[in-house]
Amino acid sequence: MISKSLEEYLKTMYVLEKQNGRVRVTDVANKMNCTKASVNKALHHLKDNELIHYETYGTIELTKSGEDLAKKTLEVYDIVFLFLKDVLNLEEEEAEQEAEKIKSAITDNTINQLAKYVHQVLDLNDLNCDYDVNKEKCRNCVRRTNK
Repeated sequence: MISKSLEEYLKTMYVLEKQNGRVRVTDVANKMNCTKASVNKALHHLKDNELIHYETYGTIELTKSGEDLAKKTLEVYDIVFLFLKDVLNLEEEEAEQEAEKIKSAITDNTINQLAKYVHQVLDLNDLNCDYDVNKEKCRNCVRRTNK
């Protein structure tokens, strides 16, 4: 288990990797508006937890576990954001700020139930298939159903 701040670094690296194809310490520092020293400290923790591959001055690569955790972090944010914006009708900026705060405190069980509720209310599809935020299979079913 890693801290929420390390999850943010991981999520940022995942997004940068998808956008740019490769990730360097400078990219992460710029994106997160922090120092390279902070990024390096986080990288060592993430490497110790086998979530990334990284050698000093090299590129950063997420492991399968690191990528899965980054995707989960993004999905939790998306579900909470959808709930706040489209179900509770908060303004987009407020929903973004609140979703950032809430995603750090919400449990997997709660997010699973919230996801089912949001999908039902927004009529996206039926998630009564034992949806679990930790299983990518159900997310793929969701995407396939919506095509």
